[in-house]
Amino acid sequence: MSDLPLLNIENLTVAFPTVDGPACAINHLSLQMQPGEVLGLVGESGCGKSMTSLAILRLVPQPGQISNGTITFKNQRLLDMSPEEIRKIRGSQIALIPQDPLTSLNPVYTVGDQIIEVLQLHQGLHREAAKKRAIELLELVRIPNSKERVDDYPHQFSGGMRQRVMIAMALSCTPALLIADEPTTALDVTVQAQILQLLRDIRKEHQTAILLITHDLGVVAEMCDEVAVMYAGRLVEKASVNDLFKNPKHPYTWGLLNSLPSMKRSRLEPIEGQPPSLTEIPEGCSFEPRCSKRMPVCKTAFPLAAEAGPNHQVCCYLYPGSFHPDQPQGQTPPATAPQ
Repeated sequence: MSDLPLLNIENLTVAFPTVDGPACAINHLSLQMQPGEVLGLVGESGCGKSMTSLAILRLVPQPGQISNGTITFKNQRLLDMSPEEIRKIRGSQIALIPQDPLTSLNPVYTVGDQIIEVLQLHQGLHREAAKKRAIELLELVRIPNSKERVDDYPHQFSGGMRQRVMIAMALSCTPALLIADEPTTALDVTVQAQILQLLRDIRKEHQTAILLITHDLGVVAEMCDEVAVMYAGRLVEKASVNDLFKNPKHPYTWGLLNSLPSMKRSRLEPIEGQPPSLTEIPEGCSFEPRCSKRMPVCKTAFPLAAEAGPNHQVCCYLYPGSFHPDQPQGQTPPATAPQ
């Protein structure tokens, strides 16, 4: 992989004004992706995964605002672009497979017309050539009888087939970055396996980087090169997929992994408590109220990112590198993951 990141997010903050004060959906997030990499973005519902994808595409819903940070894609600063410039990037170089294909597809247009619109907008194709390409794309995502089905409407497709249509639309311009937001949600396991294999094939054939947003750690283990764990809008751990599953460092990551079925445990171990309100995020570590390893220092400030191994970062005071320069480090308990 290239040393130059395909995507570089630095100190990204997205906030929504509310009657109780600003709700910080993303809080000083920094993240990098290399060309051709598959990065899994995981965490509980509401932790900021989908909002991160919308921020990359400059689609944060109003009245939300990107109040801080930079997003660089292929050395282009996306947040500095005009609406016209970002529209040329969106859909052509960065494509999104949304979480719910039924609500994302327009019910009054055929699936072919919706793919054709993308091709005409970004590729400048005439309608006849665009329709031919749309049929090829439907064949690529393995929709049977594509020549006939290109004229069908979204309601005439099953959930898995609608997801394939969205993938075909996302691939229409051969993007460098594909954002897949819960691409297998509500699909049965057979269809889920087919969709994941399709994404693997796309990456292999086109060297497409994939940002895979999911809460399914089984999908992450199967698909990803690296994993980034988010909690309450912040990144708390990032590592290679093998290292994260074999040697997790953050107590929140321990909790996520311990909530999975395992032959080593007689029962599931849920994480006690609830994530904080986005208008009342603790001043220190966001996970401190739910953490079994919490210490007094955890209430002071959010920990810095510490190196916990080769290409393994963790934001937790169990690791000395997370202390701020003016903080006394004191005695920390051993950072040992529960079995």
